[in-house]
Amino acid sequence: MKLHRQLLTAAVAAALFAPAANAEVAIDVIGGSEITFEGLVQADGNWFSNDKADLNGVAKNGKDSEFELRRAELVLKGKGPGNIEWVVGYDAKADKFLDTNVKYKLGGNSNHFLQAGQYKQPNSLEELSSTKNNDFISKATVTNTYAVARRLGVGYGVGDANWSVTASAFGRELTRDLAHGSGYGVRGTFAPINEKGNILHLGLSYVDYDTDADLLRLRARPNADLATVRLVDSGDLKDTDRLSTIGAEAMYVRGPFKAQGEYYSSKAKRYAHDNYSTDGYYISGVWNVTGETWGYKGGTPSLGLPDEPGRGMWQLGARFDHIDLNDGGLKAPAVVGGTPLVDGVLGGKMDIWTVGANWYWRSNFKASLNYVMVDSNKYASASKKFVSDKPDILEARLQFFW
Repeated sequence: MKLHRQLLTAAVAAALFAPAANAEVAIDVIGGSEITFEGLVQADGNWFSNDKADLNGVAKNGKDSEFELRRAELVLKGKGPGNIEWVVGYDAKADKFLDTNVKYKLGGNSNHFLQAGQYKQPNSLEELSSTKNNDFISKATVTNTYAVARRLGVGYGVGDANWSVTASAFGRELTRDLAHGSGYGVRGTFAPINEKGNILHLGLSYVDYDTDADLLRLRARPNADLATVRLVDSGDLKDTDRLSTIGAEAMYVRGPFKAQGEYYSSKAKRYAHDNYSTDGYYISGVWNVTGETWGYKGGTPSLGLPDEPGRGMWQLGARFDHIDLNDGGLKAPAVVGGTPLVDGVLGGKMDIWTVGANWYWRSNFKASLNYVMVDSNKYASASKKFVSDKPDILEARLQFFW
């Protein structure tokens, strides 16, 4: 941990004294590769107004709070020699590798490439979008539950400004003892409208991978990254062979407004049990109060700097999430001899409203404030009935990036 703090301190100092604070820090040209240094530091606070469950395990009088350094990402990037690009990323807070890969641009075209190493797999618009420009403090519940993030693999991508197709074969996560399970994924995007301040994006994705030790567990926090309790939980599903997920995504940008949504349908193939199917979606809207708009590249949105750096850029947003981890279970399980007759898996359902505001100041700072309202419902085997849990959460984040 001491080494992690030293690395982070040195990184922040380098960024603060860099001559150009609006972008990555240029290091040197070594072996024909232009090397730059980037970083992201996020500090979060969550204030819980608990209902039934104690969301982080130490609540008093039904209320609690939690503060934590959320991310401390340090990234080296290189361009060259030739059509080669490379990246090595590390999160000093989580003690894990981030994007760590080599990309070869075929014909010098950034939309036609081969890639090998650890990278985000081709699924989920929100997961593939830049972390530093997230619309809300926590990604949508369904994104955190269904999206396959970084894995070691080999990938191929082709496209132009208006369309893209990416395919990948992947295995485990680079950092030891994290995600496992070999599989494959493909994502296609199409933007029939692609002009500055006027964008329509559509996308489809499919991922299929082997479960680790034939065991699967799907569960979700209530859109609070610092919560230790999951309000919906499938439990351990043994004899699960593979998990496949179909994703559909859409985004529309019109001037300072952006609407975005994704739907996921996931099926677990099991040996000695019926297959387990779940789904979920989110819909969100964001307004840049100060008038800025979004760009678009490689099937994901990009957000530029404030038009007036001294004033900064203000955003207001709202999002609705829904996830359903029930499959085949009776809505009101019968009880015979004190034993509930539950057919299938009753992991629970959860609806979440999130409203929030973001302020980007100059090139490197961002402050966010979100209010989260949760409505969950899950079968409790102890009481043999469905239990509703409706907590509220206030979230804040301070962010520094370069």
